[in-house]
Amino acid sequence: MAYRFQKIYKNIRILAFFAFILLLISSCQKELPNSEQGGIAISFDDHFINDWYALRPLFLKYNAQVTFFLTCPDSLTGSEIIKIKQLQKDGHEIGFHGTVHGNATEMLKSQGPQKYIETELEPGLKHLAQVGIKPTSYAHPGGNHTDQADSILLAHGFKILRDVAQAERKLFGIPVYHFAPRVMSWIYYPFNKEQIVDALMIDEGTNIGEKEIKEALKKAKDTNTAIMLFGHQPFYEKPKNGQYGFSVSFLETILKEAKAQNLKFYTMSELPGKN
Repeated sequence: MAYRFQKIYKNIRILAFFAFILLLISSCQKELPNSEQGGIAISFDDHFINDWYALRPLFLKYNAQVTFFLTCPDSLTGSEIIKIKQLQKDGHEIGFHGTVHGNATEMLKSQGPQKYIETELEPGLKHLAQVGIKPTSYAHPGGNHTDQADSILLAHGFKILRDVAQAERKLFGIPVYHFAPRVMSWIYYPFNKEQIVDALMIDEGTNIGEKEIKEALKKAKDTNTAIMLFGHQPFYEKPKNGQYGFSVSFLETILKEAKAQNLKFYTMSELPGKN
C-alpha cells in the first residue's frame, strides 16, 4: 500500500513539473509579441491627395506606413485615383472620412439614422468600392460623434473609429490648458482590441514641440503601446489664413525619432487586430 502511494505521489510530482514547464512556455509565448508592439500610428484627414502623394519619398525613406482618411470621394479625379491607389500599393491604408464631411451629431439629430447613412456613408463607400477601395477604418469629421453614430459605423464593418484629441484648448483665443502628450493616456493604444480611439492632432497651432513629441514616442516604446497622431494638409512653410495642416519638417522629426527608437509603424486598422 505504501509503495502504491509513493508511486502515485511521484507521478503527481512529475505531472506538476511538466505542467509548470508548459505554463512557463505559454507565458513566454504570450509576452514575446508584446515586447515588440511599441509603435506609432499616423493618419491624415480630408482630401489633400496631391500633397499627401508628394510625401511618398519621406515615407519610403523611413519605411513608414500611415493611414489616409479620405472625404468627398465622389469628387476624385482620374489623377487622384491613380495616386491614392499607388499610396495603397505602397502599404498605406485608405480610410474613410465621410461622403460630405458632415457633423454626425447634428445629422442624426435633425435627419435620423437612415438619412445619415444614406447621406454620409453609403454614397462615399460606393464611390470608393468602384475604384477598388474598401475602407475598414473611419475618422469622425471634426471629431463629432455619438454612441449612436459609433454603433452605426461599427455595424457597417469598420474595425476602428478615430476621434480627435488636442493637447491644447483655447477659449476666445486664449489657451485654457495644455497637456503634455506623454500624460495623455488616451492617445496611446494598448492593444486591447478597443475600436473607438483618440489621436493627437499635430497641425500648426497645436503648440506641440519636438521635445514633447520625442518624450511621447519614448513613452510608447517603454509601455509597448502605439501613439496615435494625425494631421491634415502638409506645409513646407507657415500656413496662411484659413489653411490648416502640419509642418513637413515636424513630420520628418517624428518619423526620424520613431525610426531611431525602433518603433513599428501601424496603420489604423492594424491596431485592433493585434493581440
